[in-house]
Amino acid sequence: QVQLVESGGGLVQAGGSLRLSCVASGRTFSSYVMGWFRQAPGKEREFVIATSRSGGATIYADSVKGRFTVSRDNAKNTVYLQMNSLKPEDTAVYYCAAGSRSYSRRKDEYDYWGQGTQVTVSS
Repeated sequence: QVQLVESGGGLVQAGGSLRLSCVASGRTFSSYVMGWFRQAPGKEREFVIATSRSGGATIYADSVKGRFTVSRDNAKNTVYLQMNSLKPEDTAVYYCAAGSRSYSRRKDEYDYWGQGTQVTVSS
């Protein structure tokens, strides 16, 4: 079993930046692919970005390409989401997820989820 805890959310102005962190329990963090999803009120949870077990490969949603990056530090059991050039439409609760299969855009292919952290971008 893996427990995930996100942090780093907050209120920022459009054009600003935030870095989210997700810390995982356990000693097998490097065996999991890691993804980030987000959910705005009244909308479905949507894929944002994901990375391979080593952090050497990444896939992105078109809406964040060129603005968001993901990295991981397996020695610290932590994955990061760096968000730059934030837009009001980025406002959502952001969730990290861990999976034992290949990294994916599908939320049903992840096994563990964090509690989420709120990101609000003002106009």
